[in-house]
Amino acid sequence: METARWSYPIEIQWDGILVDDPGHPQDIEARVQQVFEIIWKDRWDAIERETCEILGVRTLRDYFHKPTGFFADHLKRYSKSRRQAPIYWPISSTRGGYTIWLYYHRLGHDSLFKALNDFAKPKLKHERSKLDRLRGEAGPQPTRSQRESVEAQEAFVAELERFVEDLAHVAPLWNPDLNDGVIINCAPLWRMVGHAPWRNSVKDCWDTLCAGDYDWSHLAMHLWPERIIPKCAEDASLAIAHGMNDVFWTKDDRDRLIKQTPPTGGWQPVIDRLITERTSSAVKAALESLLTASARVGAGGGARRGSRATSAPRRPRTTTPSPTFQPSASPSRSRPAAPAVDEETLVAVRKAIAAVPDGASKAEVLATTGLNDAVWNAAINALLERNAVVRTGERRGTRYHLAQEDGQSSPSSASTPAMEGIN
Repeated sequence: METARWSYPIEIQWDGILVDDPGHPQDIEARVQQVFEIIWKDRWDAIERETCEILGVRTLRDYFHKPTGFFADHLKRYSKSRRQAPIYWPISSTRGGYTIWLYYHRLGHDSLFKALNDFAKPKLKHERSKLDRLRGEAGPQPTRSQRESVEAQEAFVAELERFVEDLAHVAPLWNPDLNDGVIINCAPLWRMVGHAPWRNSVKDCWDTLCAGDYDWSHLAMHLWPERIIPKCAEDASLAIAHGMNDVFWTKDDRDRLIKQTPPTGGWQPVIDRLITERTSSAVKAALESLLTASARVGAGGGARRGSRATSAPRRPRTTTPSPTFQPSASPSRSRPAAPAVDEETLVAVRKAIAAVPDGASKAEVLATTGLNDAVWNAAINALLERNAVVRTGERRGTRYHLAQEDGQSSPSSASTPAMEGIN
């Protein structure tokens, strides 16, 4: 009698990696929609719309993408007291334009190499090809819309390049161990964490790990055996944590751990041998590269919004306005100099505004770009003065739209001073 064969109705991503990338076979929104279709069949799209209404988002992708969306809910549900243990991790590019999702319980030492080589690098190659095509179509005398498309694509390619670089720093040294716990395993990834509260937590954990306060962890031994192995000869609890209690310790007749008698020549040759056995030159090189790499810099010259980066010296705050934006002095009182704002930032703001058909609010742009208030003020003023953006509404109802191709702003916004558009 032939045994009936059973198969799971959806494809399982056994490596625990999905991506926020429309059209990709492992796109997270498409995978969720596939589950909706299997469960509700021809009613799945109606159920999806109802779900989005309940969640307060336009699409499921918005729910996964927005700072107050899925991960914020997930982190809250997987936190108790001071313990935070999310099992789905989004790692993303600087402004969140590209995100890879990792499932904690399927992670291994090669997971970041898979994320780098199977996802991030092919995405960068694809977007570079798209940029070349846009430049070719634009030619030497591009229209305004062509120029803006090229600028937006240039900014996205630069964002992906930084993301690939960040992944390449961490991948060679990453070796997760579930016994260490979620936050320690996630700590080396802090530069790629977009959710500010969680990023601050894992960054604090990374600093503490580097300082030697978590030397019981497998990750600490993996990265700093020369620091930890000598401690195992003096601290029985550390020796037990790292499986070295039989090397340096023994039990007395009352079953208490006591130090073993040192071998001929003392403990140092033993310690040196153990350090050599547990030291990887590749891991050491990667660690040095990671520690010396400057903290990821976001738009406007500051660290990514919400970051408390300490791995590199903090850049001095500039008070010199950008050549592309010179605020006019108020006749009644002088304003402080605006922070520098570069073309990449302006492109990012325009791209965020264009993504909202009915006009973007300040909060929506900040959530997408990660800018702080000072850089937002400088950027939106620059765009308003160039007539690249128009403003509608007032106060909390203010929304921003890309100007028409002819560069003319709407009557309601043309008479409004630029600074009055800042909420």
